[in-house]
Amino acid sequence: MKKTVSSLSGALMVQGTTSDAGKSTLVAGLARVLARQGVRVAPFKPQNMALNSAVTADGGEIGRAQALQALAARVVPTVDMNPVLLKPSSDVGAQVIIHGQARTDMDARAYHAYKPIAFEAVRASFERLRAAYDVVLVEGAGSPAEINLRDRDIANMGFALPYRVPVALVADIDRGGVFAHLTGTLACLAPEEQALVCGFIINRFRGDVGLLMPGVDWLSERTHKPTFGVLPYLHGLHLDAEDAVDIAQTAPAAGGPRLRVAVLVWPRISNHTDLDALRAHPQVDLHYVGPGQAVPACDLVILPGSKAVQADLRFLREQGWDGALARHLRYGGKVLGLCGGMQMLGQALHDPLGLEGGGSSAGLGWLAFETTLAAHKQLRQVQGVLAAAVLDARAPTEAPSAVALQGYEIHMGVSHGPALQRPAVWLRDEASGALRPDGAVSDDGQILATYVHGLFDHPEAQAALLRWAGAGATVSRIDLGALREASLERLADSVEAALDLPALWRQAGLG
Repeated sequence: MKKTVSSLSGALMVQGTTSDAGKSTLVAGLARVLARQGVRVAPFKPQNMALNSAVTADGGEIGRAQALQALAARVVPTVDMNPVLLKPSSDVGAQVIIHGQARTDMDARAYHAYKPIAFEAVRASFERLRAAYDVVLVEGAGSPAEINLRDRDIANMGFALPYRVPVALVADIDRGGVFAHLTGTLACLAPEEQALVCGFIINRFRGDVGLLMPGVDWLSERTHKPTFGVLPYLHGLHLDAEDAVDIAQTAPAAGGPRLRVAVLVWPRISNHTDLDALRAHPQVDLHYVGPGQAVPACDLVILPGSKAVQADLRFLREQGWDGALARHLRYGGKVLGLCGGMQMLGQALHDPLGLEGGGSSAGLGWLAFETTLAAHKQLRQVQGVLAAAVLDARAPTEAPSAVALQGYEIHMGVSHGPALQRPAVWLRDEASGALRPDGAVSDDGQILATYVHGLFDHPEAQAALLRWAGAGATVSRIDLGALREASLERLADSVEAALDLPALWRQAGLG
C-alpha cells in the first residue's frame, strides 16, 4: 500500500519556459497523484487565454484545462479554479470572463489597464480555494520570461510574489535547447522571483535519460536549484486540449471500412474538444482541413464552434469551402454544424451590439433560420435525447427518440426560423422535466445543426450520430470518459515514477 501524504498543505505553482511546455498536463498529473493519496487538492489558473472552455455546474465558464484538472483532482470544477478567462475574438481583442461570466470585450491595451481589477477576482478565488483545500496547484500562463508583460502581471510571478507561492519551472525538451530555456528564463526574472523558483522539471524526453544527466548536473551547478525529474514523452493520452488543435493526432488504425470525416479549421475555432471521441474512434478517419487545403472526399463535414462567427464565415468563403460543401451535399454527403458552425448554416447572422465586430452577413443558407447575437451568454450543462429525425428522416418532426445525450451550451446567439421546427435534439428542462427543441435537421436529413457541445462524448448518442453520417449499423462505441480516466491514471503513474516527489513537496514547503 502506498504511503499517504495527506498531511501536505499549502500551494505550489507550475510555470513554463514557453507556452505548451506541459504545464496543464503536469498540474493534472500532480493533482491525480495527490488525490489518490488522500490529499484534498484543487487546481487554479489565475488567468487563462483559450477558446476551449467548459461549463461548471453552477453555470459559469472556465478553461477546459481547469475542468480536466478538477477531474484529475476528483473534485467538482468551479469558477474559482479559473477566475479570469480571455477568449480571443480577433488578433487584438478578447472577451473578458470574470468568475465564469462574460463582462466585456477589450483590446490588449484596455485589458492591461483592467488587470488590477481582474486581480481582485484572482485574489478572492485563490483565498477561497486555499481555505477549502489542503493543497492548491497553480498553473501559470505562457512564460514568466515575457518581460514586456511583467508590469501588472497576474498570471505568473505577478501572482506568485504577493502570496510567496513556490514555483516549479517546467521546460519541453522536445523543442530543443532545454537548458537554455531554463537558465534563460531564470536569468530574465528579478532576484525575488528567482528565489521563488524551487526547482526544475524537464518534460517530453525521448531516449536514454542517463545521457541527459551531465546536463542536469551542469544545470544544478549553474543555478544552485534541483531538477526534480525528467518526464517521458507520453503518446496516446486522451486528455482535453487547453486550446491549440493537435492536427497530428489521428485515430488508431482499424480493419474494414472507416467513416471519412473532415473538420474545417478556421482562425477562431472553439471547443474543438467536441471531436476528441471521433479522433479516438477506430472506425473514423478524421482529417482537419486548414488554410489553403481542399475539402477531401468524405462522408461527413463538420463545422465546429467559433468565437467570431462572421469573421470565420468570411474565412470559409475565402478558402472556397462553401463551393466544396455545396458539391459535397449534391453527392449525398452529410454536414454537421456545432454551435457557431450551426449559425453559419442559417440564412443570416446579425450582431447589432457589436459583440463580435458588428454588422450582418448572409449565412450559407442551407437551413431556414437567422441568428442574432445577444448580450446574455447561454451557459448550461444539458441532458436530453436525439430527435427521431436523426435516426430516420421520415420520422415526425415533433418526436424525440430514446437515444440519450448530454453536453453543454456556450453561445451568445439566439436563432429563430422555421427550420427549428424540425429539431436535432430535445433538451430536458431541469426544473420542469419538460423537453425543449434545439437545432435543426434538414428535410432530406443531410444537414444536422445544434448548439449542444459534447454530443459525441456520450456513447449512445455517438453511435447514433455516426450511423446517421453513414457508418453502418455495426458501429462501435467509444467511452471518452473512460479513456480520459485511464489517461489520467497513466499520467499520474508516470509522474510518480519520474519525479522525486518528496523533494518537490519539501522544496515547495508543502510539508
